[in-house]
Amino acid sequence: MNASDLEVTPAVALAFAVFAASTSAILVRWSQAPSSVAAFYRVLFTTAIVAPITVVRHLGAFRRLSSRDFGLAAVAGVALAVHFAAWFESLNHTSVAASVTIVQTQPIFVAFGAGLLLDERIRRGTVSGIAVAVVGATVMSFGDAGHAPLSDATVYGNALALLGAVTVAGYVLAGRSIRQRVPLFPYVTVVYTACALTLFVLVGAQGHAYVDYPTREWLLFLGMAVGPGVFGHTVVNWVLKHLESVVVSVAWLGEPVGATVLAFVLLAEVPDTVTVVGGLVVLAGIYATTIERGRRHGPTD
Repeated sequence: MNASDLEVTPAVALAFAVFAASTSAILVRWSQAPSSVAAFYRVLFTTAIVAPITVVRHLGAFRRLSSRDFGLAAVAGVALAVHFAAWFESLNHTSVAASVTIVQTQPIFVAFGAGLLLDERIRRGTVSGIAVAVVGATVMSFGDAGHAPLSDATVYGNALALLGAVTVAGYVLAGRSIRQRVPLFPYVTVVYTACALTLFVLVGAQGHAYVDYPTREWLLFLGMAVGPGVFGHTVVNWVLKHLESVVVSVAWLGEPVGATVLAFVLLAEVPDTVTVVGGLVVLAGIYATTIERGRRHGPTD
């Protein structure tokens, strides 16, 4: 395999992961379980899938984790738990398009954190790509609001989605830092375990039942784990070793586009013209950011 092959692989994996993540909002909407319960079982089942791989193939690397990396991975897991809890709950108060779009404003927070904490230089072309993508996401939200009048419930849902954006930015930044020196499966095992434990406590604090759910709900929980969990977040954590955090976070802006399309097909939520235009602008921003990275690194990166 030559260097140019390595250049393509993370980009393809990232595109696949974003598509897998786009199914999350639909599965959450289909579920009748409390949002924190759905988030808990999504992460618990994802952990149950990745942990055996860690034990069988990466136990030595897991045992060699430094206390610092272990602690940072655990903090990333808590941030991911807050992200899931806030975002899942936001879907009960606002539309799929608005919720997914607002939560994907996270490149702004990632870009700031990457420059401050990771010493990743954010060039003008990358900033332009981020700006275009975020403008597109904002346009999508305006379009959605056009046929869903703003209310107190909607404002609350949008605020929860914004909290989800801030916390997932912290999760992405931690992943970019730790994944430079820690193998994928030991890292995600710690992250998902910390996330599941945090959500377990949240479910109990909210007084929800842990097990009293019909078969349909368990299948949805499993779907959330396999699709958005394993093929979404876990693949993204692999990509974070190979691509800058800003590139990954901007690519995540493709999620509201995919989710909006799926919501149209599966939930009969029809996007208006403004939403469609906003989605196209998001894709243009992702393309501009990717092209800027290719220009900086060239085909031999």
